[in-house]
Amino acid sequence: MITGTTGRVGPFARWHGYRDRVGTYAAVVLAGGAARRMGGVDKPALWVGGRPMRDRVLAAVTDATPRVLVGAADSVPAGVRVVREDPPGGGPVAAAAAGLALLETDIVLVALLAADLPLLTRAAIGDLLAHLAEESPRHAASARPDAAPAIGSGLVESGRRPDGACFVDGDGRRQSLCGVWRVAALRAALDRLTVERGGSLSGAPVRALLAGLVVREVPWSGEGPPPWFDCDTDEDVRRAEEWAR
Repeated sequence: MITGTTGRVGPFARWHGYRDRVGTYAAVVLAGGAARRMGGVDKPALWVGGRPMRDRVLAAVTDATPRVLVGAADSVPAGVRVVREDPPGGGPVAAAAAGLALLETDIVLVALLAADLPLLTRAAIGDLLAHLAEESPRHAASARPDAAPAIGSGLVESGRRPDGACFVDGDGRRQSLCGVWRVAALRAALDRLTVERGGSLSGAPVRALLAGLVVREVPWSGEGPPPWFDCDTDEDVRRAEEWAR
């Protein structure tokens, strides 16, 4: 087995003490993509900074219980549970459903993460958890796939608490698979989408899953490269390798 190690903890005020507010959280890492732009390789198994990308993501959530990897894997860090989506290759929503099915009913929060985020750190996850723990919904936005922050929208004014928190890039695009979500909200969304799609989640887009949820959008304010940097091409992997040195 490959033993995961912790990521760099940055000097964020939010990072310290977030567990006192949110308690235990789970992590579901989605590793079932086809990587068509990279010739169909097992992309999460590609090495960056001395270990597979998926192991770097799992290392960023070593304090999560449980940690679930959805996808094929020959070896994973100790304690990580592995499951396949139904059908295999059915896409991120089907994979999220498979991962959430392994969580106990008393788990409130889950980090839902792509497996090709080699620059993700525990500090970044802590920042998301701390934002979600805040009781004020002033930074929440209704869940449109490309929404700008909806300050003043009906959802925000109603005082409805956020269903999740995810990073947004400099152009305001949500990085939905680099986020932390309330398990109950995701399960309700999965049930709704299953009905809407006639019982199958295969091929469903993430934006359809998150439609209607209240999302706290978190800009990255830490040091170094953005934690949501994903590797969709060989050039992306090379850039991540340079950053990880």
